[in-house]
Amino acid sequence: QVQLVESGGGLVQTGGSLRLSCAASGNIFSINAMGWYRQAPGKQRELVAAITTTGNTNYADSVKGRFTISRDNAENTVYLQMNSLKAEDTAVYYCNADLRLSAVRNSRRYWGQGTQVTVSS
Repeated sequence: QVQLVESGGGLVQTGGSLRLSCAASGNIFSINAMGWYRQAPGKQRELVAAITTTGNTNYADSVKGRFTISRDNAENTVYLQMNSLKAEDTAVYYCNADLRLSAVRNSRRYWGQGTQVTVSS
């Protein structure tokens, strides 16, 4: 089995910063990409940022220039540095990983349980 455990969420004021971490554990053969999604009350879950094993990144337009995603491949961990936070960034943030459990099976996506980020003004 695979577990994705997020940490680093909390309460921060507008303009502040937070750093989220997500550690993948279990019998993992390889990870193709990891990313962060978020879901605010009454809204659909949306992609925030993603990063491949080779370091290619993708960001939602709303966070470009403010958020930075990075990976520690040796530790199967992904980070999201969030700067200049706004009230509209308030949401539950979920870690996602596209990974393989063996060399003979295709990759699939796994989800963490989420960590709350609240930005107050």
